Amino acid sequence: MKRYHPVHLADLPPIACCCGTTRRAFVDLPDAPASAHYLEVKDEPTSHYHLKTTEIYVVLEGEGFLELDGDQVPVKPLSAVMIRPGCRHRAIGKMKILNIPVPKHDDADFYYDESAAKPGETPVH
Repeated sequence: MKRYHPVHLADLPPIACCCGTTRRAFVDLPDAPASAHYLEVKDEPTSHYHLKTTEIYVVLEGEGFLELDGDQVPVKPLSAVMIRPGCRHRAIGKMKILNIPVPKHDDADFYYDESAAKPGETPVH
């Protein structure tokens, strides 16, 4: 059994999520300790949080802000931010981001404050 798993993120199918469009690597590996996501941020992402997952955002292109527990942190290419469980967060601005969730992405670990979703909207993750 190989101890490595190469993936070309551009070859993965795009998935709509509350932040924009993402391409998720390694989520299908049962024993993967983390996943890697190429995220293209949409205009108005939905603020959310995780109870178990720590995420590392690395900005690849564009500039903007990460809204983190109400603070707006300016980011630009090669900015990296670790977002711990419980931190309400979203990216603001036209950006392309590498997101590394640890442990790997889990749809069941997405939470939204009632005020974060627009009326009649159910955010996708």
